[in-house]
Amino acid sequence: MPERTSRRRLSLLARSPAYRQLFLATLGSGVGTYLAAIALTVTVYDRTHSGVWVAALLVTDFLPIVVIGLTLGPLVDRLSRRRLLIGADLVRFAVFAALPFVDGPEQIVALAGISGIATGFFRPAVYAGVPNLVDGDDELTEANSLLQGIETVAWMLGPVLAGGILAVWSADVAFWINAVTFLLSAGLISRIPARSLQSEESLSRGHWRDVRDGVELVLGTPQLRTVLVVWNVVIAGNAALNVAEVAFAKTSLDSGNFGYGVLVGATGVGLSLGSFLTPLAMGRIGLRRLYPAAIGLMGVGAIAASSAPSVWVAAPLAALATVGNGAAIVCNQLLVQRGAPDAMRGRAVAVLMSSTYATLACAMALTGVLTNELGGRVLWTIAGSVYLCAAGVAFLRTRALRRSLDAAPLADRIKAATQA
Repeated sequence: MPERTSRRRLSLLARSPAYRQLFLATLGSGVGTYLAAIALTVTVYDRTHSGVWVAALLVTDFLPIVVIGLTLGPLVDRLSRRRLLIGADLVRFAVFAALPFVDGPEQIVALAGISGIATGFFRPAVYAGVPNLVDGDDELTEANSLLQGIETVAWMLGPVLAGGILAVWSADVAFWINAVTFLLSAGLISRIPARSLQSEESLSRGHWRDVRDGVELVLGTPQLRTVLVVWNVVIAGNAALNVAEVAFAKTSLDSGNFGYGVLVGATGVGLSLGSFLTPLAMGRIGLRRLYPAAIGLMGVGAIAASSAPSVWVAAPLAALATVGNGAAIVCNQLLVQRGAPDAMRGRAVAVLMSSTYATLACAMALTGVLTNELGGRVLWTIAGSVYLCAAGVAFLRTRALRRSLDAAPLADRIKAATQA
């Protein structure tokens, strides 16, 4: 059965040339992005030997996403998504082509911020456009699974390639490689017909009214409200898990840098496996059961790993937790894509991303302090407990979806007002 499911999923790349172009663009630019992220961090640290500058670099990576979601999300619907994707790739190409020629950490962080702005438009446009590239809910599940899986593969390969490049050459080589991946991505996306990424024209009632419409759509649509509530709880657990990961591996488990690499690698394997298995699980038990079950698996895996005596026991348990994470992310994407009409899907994705990244920033600040006080093992236990709470919330929210699955009334009211 898994082999047949895998063949059917891969055949989607042959059946939909437009989706194949987007898939290949995501693969290439994803590997380059994760490769360059390591190179950027190493470059800033080597030039400043300051954790403050490293933190500034990390914040500039996701802060623009928060700002864009709250202020500029409607542009993802009003502008041509294909042009927006190509423009974002070209901006990021220019940023990474310029990075080898700058020296000061201020310039590096500023350029990283510009890249973050482009990414803040790119990701909502991708996930808003995917439903228009495939046919039906089954293909949409497989399309999201493939995109999530390939992004995880990029997350696993990029840092490994970065380590090799930094050992043999320099960070500048990593920046050039990433620049080329964005140029290739823009070329692939330019081959997708504009109508394939955007089936409805989004009319405007004025920019700030459009922003308000996006927030109201998220708050008023059962599927989107479910993602908003559940994932903001989950992301707090993710913050605790990620911030404490290095302390858990190196201090709590006494496994050193190698053990830390093993633990991080295991989480990547789990994410890939979770995204790969999601369509199969969805077909057997449905989204409403899979969603809380996947988040519950995250909690069980994290708590079990927190009690492990060594990294060799913790790593497979951490992978088990991220199997649930990978499945839950695909469920999120489906809930958003099914709940938001195409003319408003981009701003819905932008609002949700803005909310979760804002929660992530606050939670990371708190868990950084708690990690110093309590240690990595306790923080992983806390993360697992947060996941179990989120699973309970997801169970209640998905039960409510049975009684109110039709998102059309609110979307239709907004569309009618826009046309008027």
